[in-house]
Amino acid sequence: QGGAACFIRDGRYRYIPYHRLFTRVQHIEVPGYGAFDGYANRDSLKYRKVYGLEDIPTLIRGTLRRQGFCAAWNVFVQLGCTDDSYAMEVPADMTWSSFFDAFLPPAPDGDLRASLSGYLGLDPTGQVMDQLDWLGVFGNEPVGLTAGSPAQLLQHLLEQKWALGAGDKDMIVMQHVFRYARGAERRRLSSSLVVEGRDRTDTAMARTVGLPLAIAARLVLNGQVAERGVLLPLSSGLYDPILDELEELGIAFREQEEVLPD
Repeated sequence: QGGAACFIRDGRYRYIPYHRLFTRVQHIEVPGYGAFDGYANRDSLKYRKVYGLEDIPTLIRGTLRRQGFCAAWNVFVQLGCTDDSYAMEVPADMTWSSFFDAFLPPAPDGDLRASLSGYLGLDPTGQVMDQLDWLGVFGNEPVGLTAGSPAQLLQHLLEQKWALGAGDKDMIVMQHVFRYARGAERRRLSSSLVVEGRDRTDTAMARTVGLPLAIAARLVLNGQVAERGVLLPLSSGLYDPILDELEELGIAFREQEEVLPD
């Protein structure tokens, strides 16, 4: 289970405990790819000093997900299925429906769908219930584990259902938004990156993690990096050549700037 998120907004520190995190969602528009759900991610404050932004009044680091993800994930948070602090008793005949039922008050009719939607105030015919159905929450397939914490059992289910299939591709989305003043004008600059995987092996995640590392390693081997030790990519001598080569490989941010109304 994750920790609280902390950030600064309009000069005031803000904190969101994990059990409320997925209800505090902001809709983020990414040009050409539609709307995403954004939620605060852990500690944004540590980046103020690293990037020389100690005086900035608002700094929020977040995570983007497809719309609808946060509402569905919040079901597991509210039930307690993301808890990794204790081990469950897992009978050999436990099914996924009986696993999730174990976190709910006893229902006389044994209707897991009605019990779950009623307990959490969900629309019985809404999108969240459809997502849970797709995941197998209401199914009678065996759990297939003999022990584990709630989080470990949930992870086991997700690893099966979220594995990329033959026709699946992943996608990486990142967006930076800067609001600033230039003279009397208030301006907004958005810088967006979208990378789509080619197939289930040549993924966007593999390319965006592996290629910068490979380029950096070559720069070091060729003597083009003077610094030594464990380095953060904060100097232009390191990140400029990496970003330049990534752009040649089709990985680049696209910027949009606008003047905000008074």
